[in-house]
Amino acid sequence: MNYRHGYHAGNFADVVKHVVLARVLTYMRQKPRPFRVIDTHAGAGRYDLAGQEAGKTGEWQDGIGRVFDAEFATDVAELLAPYLDAVRADNESGKLEVYPGSSLIARRIMRADDVLVANELNASEFERLKRELGRAKTTTVLNIDAWHAVKSLLPPKERRAVILIDPPFEAKTEFADLIAGVRDAMVRFQDGVYLIWYPLKDAEAADSFVATATARPGLEFLDVRLAVCHAFPGLGLTATGLLVLNPPYLLRGELETVLPALRDCMAEGEGSSFHLRDVVQ
Repeated sequence: MNYRHGYHAGNFADVVKHVVLARVLTYMRQKPRPFRVIDTHAGAGRYDLAGQEAGKTGEWQDGIGRVFDAEFATDVAELLAPYLDAVRADNESGKLEVYPGSSLIARRIMRADDVLVANELNASEFERLKRELGRAKTTTVLNIDAWHAVKSLLPPKERRAVILIDPPFEAKTEFADLIAGVRDAMVRFQDGVYLIWYPLKDAEAADSFVATATARPGLEFLDVRLAVCHAFPGLGLTATGLLVLNPPYLLRGELETVLPALRDCMAEGEGSSFHLRDVVQ
C-alpha cells in the first residue's frame, strides 16, 4: 500500500475526525476504569506541515490552518479544547508547524493507564510511527494488516475501547472490505465505540455503506457529515463522513454546537453544510 496521509494531514476531514475522537475520549475519561484505543490505520504519527508531502497539497491551510487560531464562541471553544490542546502541545512556539495524527492526539488525551494500540501497514510510515510512540508507556505499535489487527485485538481485556478505523480508500473494494471488517469487529466486541471514517465522493456508495453497517437491530449510531462546498469535477474531496457506532449519549448535542462553527470556519464557498443522523433500530 502506497498511501501516505502526509499529503492530507490537517485537512478539513482530519479536523472533523479528530474533533469527534477527542470528544469521545474526553467522555471515556469520565469513568475511572481504564480503556483501550485501537487505531487500525495510524499513519506516521506526526506530520511536518512545511514538509514535502503536506507542502505539496497545502490542504492543511484550509483545515487546521484556519481552526488553530480562530476565535470561537465560549461553548464551542470549550468543546474544541481537548483537540486543540493536543495539537498545540506539538506546536509549543505558538506557530502551527506540525500536525499530530490520530494516535498522538489520542495518547495526549488518554490517561497514563489507558492503553493505546497503533497499527500501520506501510513500512516507512510504521517506522516513523514507532519513533513517535515507541517509548510511550501503555502503548503498542504494530505493523500488520488492519483487519488482522481487528481480529487479534478484539475483544480488549479492559472491555472498554474506542476503535478508530480510517482506511486510505485506495482500492475499489474499500467500502465492501470496510463493511466486512466492521461486521467481524462487532461480532467480536459489540460494545466498543467505533469511529469509522469514509470519504463523501460517491453519495450513493456512502449511503449504502452506512445503511449496511448500521443494520444490526438495536444498534445506536451517529452519522456525521461535513461539506466545505458543493462538489465539482477536479476539486478533490469536498465532503467527509464519520460513522460512530455506540456513540456517547452527549456526543450528538456537542456536535450540534461544534459543527456549525467548523463549517463556517472551513467553508470554501457555496454548498458548505453539516449533517447529523442517528437512529436506534
